[in-house]
Amino acid sequence: MLNELSITNFAIIDELHVSFDEGLNIISGETGAGKSILIGAVSLLLGDRATAEMIRTQADTATVEALFDIQRDTALQERLSEMGFPAGEQLVIRRVISRTGKNRVQINGQMATLNNLARVGESLINICGQHEHQMILLAENHIDILDEFGGCLSARKAFETVYFQYQHILDRMEKLENMRRQRSDKIDLIQFQLKEIADLNPRLGEDSALVDEKKVLVNARKLTDYANQAYALLYAENRCVSDQLKEVLSQIKEIQKIDPGLHLSLSELEGSFIVLQEAAITLRDYGRTLVFDPERLATIDERLDVINRLKRKYGGSMEAVLAKKQDMEDELQHVSNVAEELTNRTQEKDKIMGDLREKALALSGLRQRAAILLKEAVDAAIHDLNMPHAYFFARFLRRCSETDNDYGPKGGDEIEFYLTANAGEEPKALNKIASGGELSRVVLALKNVLSQTGSVATVVFDEVDSGIGGATAEIVGRKLKEISAHHQVICITHLPQIASFGGPHLRVSKQVVDGRTSTLVEKIDDEQKIEEISRMLGGVDVPETARDHARELLAAAAAHATVNTGRSKHAKKSAHR
Repeated sequence: MLNELSITNFAIIDELHVSFDEGLNIISGETGAGKSILIGAVSLLLGDRATAEMIRTQADTATVEALFDIQRDTALQERLSEMGFPAGEQLVIRRVISRTGKNRVQINGQMATLNNLARVGESLINICGQHEHQMILLAENHIDILDEFGGCLSARKAFETVYFQYQHILDRMEKLENMRRQRSDKIDLIQFQLKEIADLNPRLGEDSALVDEKKVLVNARKLTDYANQAYALLYAENRCVSDQLKEVLSQIKEIQKIDPGLHLSLSELEGSFIVLQEAAITLRDYGRTLVFDPERLATIDERLDVINRLKRKYGGSMEAVLAKKQDMEDELQHVSNVAEELTNRTQEKDKIMGDLREKALALSGLRQRAAILLKEAVDAAIHDLNMPHAYFFARFLRRCSETDNDYGPKGGDEIEFYLTANAGEEPKALNKIASGGELSRVVLALKNVLSQTGSVATVVFDEVDSGIGGATAEIVGRKLKEISAHHQVICITHLPQIASFGGPHLRVSKQVVDGRTSTLVEKIDDEQKIEEISRMLGGVDVPETARDHARELLAAAAAHATVNTGRSKHAKKSAHR
């Protein structure tokens, strides 16, 4: 419940502090006095967009602050705690608008975002003005109204969860199908290229090894000659290196017998002799293995030709060819995985569709029962609003069926509200109703019915009296009084019949101080209330007959309230028995 509202430097409001009570709070005043400015300030506390134009002339900032009593709203207290804000029996929301653009939002003294504000505000206040009329006229909102009234939101949430799972699967399947279609166009090329490489089966470094082998084959005769000559010099000819080294060793031994001072290592020299012998044997064997093989040379040339062609085609090196081969193998494997995942997703989709259809049918059944109850409740409310021949119903333009596979996030139903305003007329969609007075009463009837099931603590009615007057205005006042039994109601009105049903009454006026206009809001007592209702009845120069009429309206409203209170208490006792 909204307890207090403080406004500073907002529009033409200089500084204002207003208190509200339970029940039906009336706000009245001359046209242009600033009544709707109060609604604009409250809207800011619910997360509406703020602009620098809202700031009062010559001021740098505008501030709107409200105190709410939420001691009975444990759900909101829990939400505040979950969002990280201090939670208790009271809630303070403060919003500061700055010309510099550095706007601030505070929830219970803690900095907050507009998103935080919107989440909290949706549980605090519902403003029913021209915007609310437009919201109710839009057919796309009718299913939401019916679901809220019929207690279908939990079933709808359960459906919505499965629906988005289903949509996620469909999106994934579409991506997989696109991937498969795109790859299938070049799969033949990939397989051909992969076969080309696989048939050759090249090995890393093979090209270098073949080049080396070819060089040996081409130079086989020359290499044989070199090997044989080297062998002969080392071992085979007279006076070869080996024989001469033997003589050198013999001479050194003789020297060292006579003069030990010759410091040469015979063991090292003897090791050199062994090395030369082994080298000679290796050269002899190497020369015997060298054979010029033209067939092998032709094979190598052919192999190198194919390898070089692959290298030119796939990157210029053997490493690039083998990397390309791996990439193509991976891509083929991925295509295979895509097909397998697509099969699995299709099976999963079929399974979830069964669950989705079951939840959609259950939700549709709840809506059909809720539509009957809503029709009965709204018909009764409309008849009370001086439309005795009118009847209302929720038309199912599309109803969920056993074979249905076409769902939206709200289920398989399409719903629009229809009304017959007068006897003998065909039902019309709400947005086809020409009379503003009839539309206002339908909106009020809906608000009256929904207020008994909604969770919002405060309902604000702005311009609810549009297009009505006389006896209908009195009936509207009674309905507002009934709504105030379930919610705190704040109503801006120009009609004395409605104002007479109010409890607390706030009068809005404009005053000029030091050449500047500002809005003044004051809570008026019973005598002042008579004067204000008289003004609403009689204009500027209030005749005494208007005052008498005002007293009659107030007395009738009080009597009606007393009778309704007695009925309510009797109904509660009967229900208790």
